[in-house]
Amino acid sequence: MTGVNPRLLTLPNIPKPLHGLSPRTIFGKEWWDAERRIAYAKAGYCCEACGVHKTQALYHKWLEAHEVYDYNYTEGTLTFMGLAALCFACHNYIHNGRMEMLVREHSMLEATRLEILHRGDVILREAKIKKPDPPVTCAEWEDWKMIVFGKEYKGKFKTYLDWLMFYNLPSKEEQEQ
Repeated sequence: MTGVNPRLLTLPNIPKPLHGLSPRTIFGKEWWDAERRIAYAKAGYCCEACGVHKTQALYHKWLEAHEVYDYNYTEGTLTFMGLAALCFACHNYIHNGRMEMLVREHSMLEATRLEILHRGDVILREAKIKKPDPPVTCAEWEDWKMIVFGKEYKGKFKTYLDWLMFYNLPSKEEQEQ
């Protein structure tokens, strides 16, 4: 196993301009499946954030792969660094916005969401790790790009409005009405 690293729970979400873009969408399912299996084996089939073996994990007895990136908010770059093996609870802790959506769609109980958030907070508190503050400066929407193995990829949404329309979300003006 590569070791337990609770700091993985502090990984930020993918910036909106790059939603829908990932190494798995770039290279396809075969590449993704091979790479995630390698990540699971390297981790000794344990969650790299909390250390639980997949057979002892909460909710599901499997691991999930999470892309790890180096974020540069000023330049608007997301550089792919590799994959981390995570249990369902740790992976969902990182993707807290996704959990909110699952609760709204009745695909996850609110009690499960709250339990996952509490568990992740406890792991970080016990490791004496604070969540980082959000970035102060950030690149313009159109400047964001993902870098995977040295090659740059632009996001699929040209504007914030395109992003809102794709996800069928109301604009701030519509929310205020």
